[in-house]
Amino acid sequence: MTRLSVAIPLFNEQEVLPELLRRVGAVLDGIPEGPHEIVIVDDGSSDRTPALLDAAANGDPRLVVVTLSRNFGHQAALTAALDHASGDAVVLMDGDLQDPPEAIPSLLAQHAAGYDVVYAQRMQRKESWPLRASYFLFYRLLYWLADLRLPLDAGDFGLMSRRVVDQIKAAPEHNRYLRGLRVWAGYKHIGVPVERDARFAGKSKYSTLKLLRLASDGIFAFSIVPLRAAAVVGAIAITLSIVFALYALYAKVVLDRSPAGFTAITILVTFLSGVNILFVGVIGEYVGRIYEEVKARPVYVVERLKRGP
Repeated sequence: MTRLSVAIPLFNEQEVLPELLRRVGAVLDGIPEGPHEIVIVDDGSSDRTPALLDAAANGDPRLVVVTLSRNFGHQAALTAALDHASGDAVVLMDGDLQDPPEAIPSLLAQHAAGYDVVYAQRMQRKESWPLRASYFLFYRLLYWLADLRLPLDAGDFGLMSRRVVDQIKAAPEHNRYLRGLRVWAGYKHIGVPVERDARFAGKSKYSTLKLLRLASDGIFAFSIVPLRAAAVVGAIAITLSIVFALYALYAKVVLDRSPAGFTAITILVTFLSGVNILFVGVIGEYVGRIYEEVKARPVYVVERLKRGP
């Protein structure tokens, strides 16, 4: 007997919420066993989303509404959803219906076949081509940089068994990248191709800055290649400077002339100064994340919890 939890974060999704609840509810109605649940985290919404969730919870015993005290961000809201999900398997999905609930039975079928993590591989994305190209490049860059082999074109939409969820819940990280943590947890993984729908209504809550922050969380949480790159660039710079010094000595002693090139030296000094500042920033990024972890603040704060009748 498998109890399924569908965990969904929401932030100002009043236009999407009724259709989201209808479609997820219809999918759960068609899945035997149970009882299943829908865990929705309201991440500090300022529109009618909280009121709509309260009304829905009054009439649906499957609904669990977790209201956060403010907007803590997408990954924090996903973490809150995982913390309050009680099912034997948990499906994480976004609330904008770009992740189609109708794909959940396919995820469950692979779970029944023995896989602990079943992730949706996004196919035929409906975003603009610059955004599609950015996602394409990011996933491949992260795959190359990360210490773990993170699957390509796989977002948060996917299913995790209870033991994977428990391992992720035990991870105390503050800057969380859940799609990386589920790979870190291990066990058997498999991908299921899922067509990525367009947003049902409203506007995306992920600005360019937030997308860059999420990308940096993935890179800095699962790779130390940027730190190693600093050492490599430094070694190359030292080697080139030694070669130039030997050439200058040869030109002075053997050729009886001094190498010219004031402009080249200026450019070289400026370039190396820029590289130095860049890698100081990279080191600062790692130090800043250590600082966040040392403070040991909770990832989110719950204002109230409401369950259906």
